[in-house]
Amino acid sequence: MEKSLEKIYLDHIKHEGNIISLLQDLQYKFGYIPEDAVNWLSKKLDIPASRFFGITTFYAQFHLAPRGKNIITTCCGTACHVKGSARLLDGLTKELGLVAGQNTTPDRAFTLEKVNCVGACSIAPVVIINDKVHGKVSADNLMKEIRKLKEKEIEE
Repeated sequence: MEKSLEKIYLDHIKHEGNIISLLQDLQYKFGYIPEDAVNWLSKKLDIPASRFFGITTFYAQFHLAPRGKNIITTCCGTACHVKGSARLLDGLTKELGLVAGQNTTPDRAFTLEKVNCVGACSIAPVVIINDKVHGKVSADNLMKEIRKLKEKEIEE
């Protein structure tokens, strides 16, 4: 990890980056923002770790925990809620075997996210699977998609 951090640090100095660009580099390299990496950069740059964590927790693009290979994002905005997104979310939670407070499967194959709105109200309910938007989703069709992904994970 230290070798990677040294490279990120040197690139930051060379390109006169900012904290956001550093966090983006960390996220790209590790898939999330490791606490050890933040503490290392904090000491190296003499910037309080709290500044890094403040930015990390403010922007939704940053994640403080490892995420799954497959990202499933469920919209829970008003239109999606009215059209049954809560049922979809419950079904996904059960299908993935997630327990309360858990959003990534132990094998890191799947991460289930809940967002307030994706801005696609006309096709509610909306679920995004690996950056592909699925509109007017039914529970049956959604479970078929998830089971296909699970089978693909087993094959790999």
